[in-house]
Amino acid sequence: MEYLNHVLGIRIVYKSDVRKSLPNFICTRYQVQEVTLDGKNAVFVYPKKELEAINAIKKHMVRIERTANAPAVLVPDQLTYRQKEYLLRDHIPFIVEGKQIYLPFMAVYLQERGDGEKQTAMAMIPSAQILLLYYIYHGCGELLTSDASQKLDFTATSISRASRQLAEMGLVQTEKRGVQKVIFSDKSPEELFMAAKSYMSNPIKRTVYVPKTEIKKELPVSGYSALSEYTMLNSPAVESRATVSIAEWERVASGRLQNSEDQCAVELWRYDPRKLSAGECVDRLSLALSLCGDRDERIEEAIEEMLEQVWRDIDGKRN
Repeated sequence: MEYLNHVLGIRIVYKSDVRKSLPNFICTRYQVQEVTLDGKNAVFVYPKKELEAINAIKKHMVRIERTANAPAVLVPDQLTYRQKEYLLRDHIPFIVEGKQIYLPFMAVYLQERGDGEKQTAMAMIPSAQILLLYYIYHGCGELLTSDASQKLDFTATSISRASRQLAEMGLVQTEKRGVQKVIFSDKSPEELFMAAKSYMSNPIKRTVYVPKTEIKKELPVSGYSALSEYTMLNSPAVESRATVSIAEWERVASGRLQNSEDQCAVELWRYDPRKLSAGECVDRLSLALSLCGDRDERIEEAIEEMLEQVWRDIDGKRN
C-alpha cells in the first residue's frame, strides 16, 4: 500500500495473516492482514466479494477488531458515494487505493477532489461545532449570526471565525445582507449532521471520578446517564456529569473509578455543555458524538433511537 506512504508519509509494515483465529464466515468474506501504521497496530480487511449491507460489515469489523485487538481498516477496490457516507457515519475506517483514506483512530480523513487534488479534512474548532449544532437544532434554513452569537454568548470574533470555518468546509453558505450575516443551507438537519460528523470531535477531553459529596453545584447529566434519560436504556451504576473545568476537583479526583457508590464521573468538555442544553441533560447531538465510539449494540440502538427522536422534534418545530 504505497498510497499511504506516498500521500501521508505513513510507513506500513505487514505482519502475519490472522485467518486462523477468525471464524469461517469471516474468512470466506475477507482476507485479513495484520499491519503496523507508523508503529500503531491495525488490521487491513480486504473483501473477497462485493460489499454486503453496512450493518453486516459493521458487525464483521467489530468481530475482527475484537479478535485482533486492533483497529480494523476496510480496504475495498472501490466504494459508491452512499457506501462511503455509511462508513463515515458509522466511523468504520477504510482505504480505497488512490482515492480515499479514512482512519479515525489516527485522526486522518483524505479524499480525492473532482479536480484531482487531495485535501486532508480540517478539524472543526469547538466554537464551529457548537454553532453548527445550534444551527441544526434551529432547523437549518436561514440563521442570523447575530442571533446565534447572542444565544451562544459568542464574541463577534468567535462567531465570525466559526461561521467562516463551516463555510470553508462546505457545510453551510454565508451571505452578507446589509450589516447582517446569514448562514444558510439546503440540507435537512439530519443530512447536515451526517455530512459534518466526520469533521466533528468527541466533546469529551478527559474523564475523572469525583466523590459525590464534593459536587457542590448542578452539572448537566451526561454519558450513559443522559442516554438512559433520553431512551429506554437502563441507568448505569456510575452517574456522569459534564463541565468545562475540573480545576476545583483536581485535589480529590482520581483517573480511575474506585467506588461506584461514592464517586461519579465528571467529564471535561471542549465546550460549555450548557450552551446547547435545554434541560438537566447535555444536548442529544453532543451526547451522540461523545458515545459514537461505543460498539455495544444496545448503546448503538439507543443512540439511533435518540437521534430519530431529535429529527422528529426538529421537523415538528419547522412545520
